[in-house]
Amino acid sequence: MGMLDGRVALVTGAGQGVGQGIALALAAEGARVAVTGRTLAKLEDTVAQIRKRGGEALAVVCEVKSLESLTGCVQAVADHFGGINILVNNAQEVPNGDLFAVSDEAFEAGFQSGPLATFRLMKLCYPYLKGDGSIVNLSSSATRRWDMSGYGAYAAVKDGIRQLTRAAACEWGKDNIRTNVILPHAMSPGLAWWMEKNPAEAATFFKTLPMGRVGDCEQDIGRFVALLCSPAAGYVNGQTIGLDGGQANIG
Repeated sequence: MGMLDGRVALVTGAGQGVGQGIALALAAEGARVAVTGRTLAKLEDTVAQIRKRGGEALAVVCEVKSLESLTGCVQAVADHFGGINILVNNAQEVPNGDLFAVSDEAFEAGFQSGPLATFRLMKLCYPYLKGDGSIVNLSSSATRRWDMSGYGAYAAVKDGIRQLTRAAACEWGKDNIRTNVILPHAMSPGLAWWMEKNPAEAATFFKTLPMGRVGDCEQDIGRFVALLCSPAAGYVNGQTIGLDGGQANIG
């Protein structure tokens, strides 16, 4: 028996990294998981891993910047599994760089793939989530940096997600939909790439982690998300939760 037996989860950006780790952890607790993203081969790898462990999964190619694609994705998942109980908004294009270095196009892509996609998917999934649903959105501890140099555009879109999360928690709590946001650090391909390209900053970054390590996508991030979506966290709603070994000071 798993904590999420009988539940159906939709996880965006689940072809690798944190999204994949979350999908694996949800499936390990008994959820049937729809994994979405732009690259079918990556999604099929996640599905294969879930099935190898005895779980049930579905790959759905989806472009989160497209309302039409999101609408089709939600419908396909609901048709295949008979509903949706858990939504995890993980996909995000990252508009990092100094303000003059971030183009309008990159900033707009960050907004479309982040807060706008989150906004749309929450509303599209609402009819299925109503009654006993859980939404987990992903923000970033970049929104809590003292020195925002080089992270302003990224933090702006990620903090937008945090505010939408709080609004959904307040408006939809009466419908028994819980909405929370996590700020994870995990050894994803994106973080590995950043560390390789910015070794000096990465060394400084590690010094800000009280536990002295970056989290594991499944064990540290995914397993907590599974708990957060389970009845064991049934009274947790509207919270910003740092999964970063103690780095962020969330006031």
